[in-house]
Amino acid sequence: MNLFPRSSGILLHPTSLPGRYGIGDLGDWAFRFVDWLAANGQTVWQVLPLGPTGYGDSPYQTLSAFAGNPLLISLDRLVEHGWLTHEDVADVPDFPAHQVDFGRVGPYHNEKLSAAYARFEAGGRSADFHAWCEENAHWLEDYALFAALKDHFNQRPWVEWPQPYALRDDNALAQAREEHARRIDEHRFRQWVFHQQWAALKTYANERNIRIFGDLPIFVAHDSADVWAHPELFYLDERGNPTVVAGVPPDYFSATGQRWGNPLYRWNVMKETGYAWWLSRLRALFKVVDYVRIDHFRGFEAYWEIPAEEETAVKGQWVKGPGHDFFEVVQRELGELPIIAEDLGVITREVEELRKAFNLPGMKVLQFAWSHPKNPFLPHNHEQNCVVYSGTHDNNTTHGWWKHETDDSTRAFMSDYLGHGIDDPAWTLMKVGMRSVAHTFIVPMQDVLGLDAWARMNTPGNPSGNWTWRFTPEQLEHQANPGLAHLTWLYQRRPDQQEREYGDVAVRESEHAEG
Repeated sequence: MNLFPRSSGILLHPTSLPGRYGIGDLGDWAFRFVDWLAANGQTVWQVLPLGPTGYGDSPYQTLSAFAGNPLLISLDRLVEHGWLTHEDVADVPDFPAHQVDFGRVGPYHNEKLSAAYARFEAGGRSADFHAWCEENAHWLEDYALFAALKDHFNQRPWVEWPQPYALRDDNALAQAREEHARRIDEHRFRQWVFHQQWAALKTYANERNIRIFGDLPIFVAHDSADVWAHPELFYLDERGNPTVVAGVPPDYFSATGQRWGNPLYRWNVMKETGYAWWLSRLRALFKVVDYVRIDHFRGFEAYWEIPAEEETAVKGQWVKGPGHDFFEVVQRELGELPIIAEDLGVITREVEELRKAFNLPGMKVLQFAWSHPKNPFLPHNHEQNCVVYSGTHDNNTTHGWWKHETDDSTRAFMSDYLGHGIDDPAWTLMKVGMRSVAHTFIVPMQDVLGLDAWARMNTPGNPSGNWTWRFTPEQLEHQANPGLAHLTWLYQRRPDQQEREYGDVAVRESEHAEG
């Protein structure tokens, strides 16, 4: 089987879907979006990390590397199951249509999820629920207890809990399991429902030849069930605070680098366990997605270690990661690796060798391409084993980039390279990406819709105002849609039909040729 057939798809996080409950979810609009993908010749749906978000609402700083985000649970599906009534969801606040107001969405959804659990509890737990909980107990029990304790301690970070709970005293945890048993079980219920709904959506997508590309941040949040439950795997002091943290050094874009603050792994300890935690993490993820992009892949070769007391990333050092040994173990245990390596930024020869040794595709971002003929992101420098993007979740929309971030020399070079002026920059980058030799091309939904900078998903370095963009039902009928299907046909990016023309588009092309 060809792991990466020639294809194209859309980058869209489920929170950005339409819907009446203030945030995109796993209900009808998710299925309609799958239908839209299929109708427009797309065979990849790329999402951001799906975990429960904490401070800042970032999907890259989640409360668990295993759990799903309960805010994505479809309330309408809960009504269908009888766990909510139509009256329960009749009082929907006037949520904005174009953005997620997390401050209002969270309390509303939590109230409804608790009501659903109460009816589930009253009706008697199902055998499916018990079986799923047992199958996932290796992460679920720690997460459910962690989430219940965060509720009890008003969502404070775990290092701010009373010491017996923060440092996992056996007697304190046994008492907590007894005192908070119902709340712990509710968190189990939420995870079960999330995974049931997600599995139904993924099955629906796969049946329509659409593969789900997931996203895995290499590091985990300090305030997470993972670090709290497995402190021995991280560089922490006796109180649980990191002694060193992750980031990247100063570069052209930032004189002080980036101090992310994630705790760093004790890779020597992880190696002694056969990388058991990582294997568990990957196995759980590959139940949820078909492929995964590993964010900051270069950290497996070497990572920037910053003393925790430093306020910037200036005073750090490069430390060797697990490298080939890690991926040899993963490949031996999991087989062929459906992994995309995020290899953006300053990448060394050693990082490239690691990626190529395991045949992992890298990334090319077209917004970064227009500077010089030797720029590796230009299409004539692409290789087949890579994934090309017009932009990523961290980029401006292409229209926003064109209007606000390009100068005259960039525009002139782009026009010279392409041999024509640029009337529609988003459409232009879609054409360029579609015709690349790269096996996969991904375009953010904002670019398909031709949206300006206001629709940007994330601005790195901005602590607030990110991850909120949503689109409306009317925008699924955007005039670019027939053109998207046409480009997919023209550049043969529909794997199941590369040997034959397909559908109405082929008919139109034939009629056009005859005319």
